Amino acid sequence: QVQLVESGGGLVQAGGSLRLSCAASGSIVGIRTMGWYRQAPGKQRELVATISRGGDTNYAESVKGRFTVSRDNAKNAVYLQMDSLKPEDTAVYYCHAEIFPNGGMRFRDYWGQGTQVAVSS
Repeated sequence: QVQLVESGGGLVQAGGSLRLSCAASGSIVGIRTMGWYRQAPGKQRELVATISRGGDTNYAESVKGRFTVSRDNAKNAVYLQMDSLKPEDTAVYYCHAEIFPNGGMRFRDYWGQGTQVAVSS
């Protein structure tokens, strides 16, 4: 069975940094786009950043210039380097990946369990 496991969340003061990690495990044929989403209390889940297998990135305007998404295809992993954090970045961050599992017939959406990021002022 395929799963995404993420880590790296925590509490940090405004202006600080955190690095989130997410690794896919299980029987995997291939992974297309990977990325990060977040959900703040009382708000809808929103896209933070995505990265294609070839390295093309897409960022939410609110994090552009502060966050950097990267991936290691050999490790089936995706990362989110978060710098200059602001209180409004506080949310549960979810890893996402489009994965073609072994034995499957198509790419499917997989989600991590979520990791809490809290930024204090």
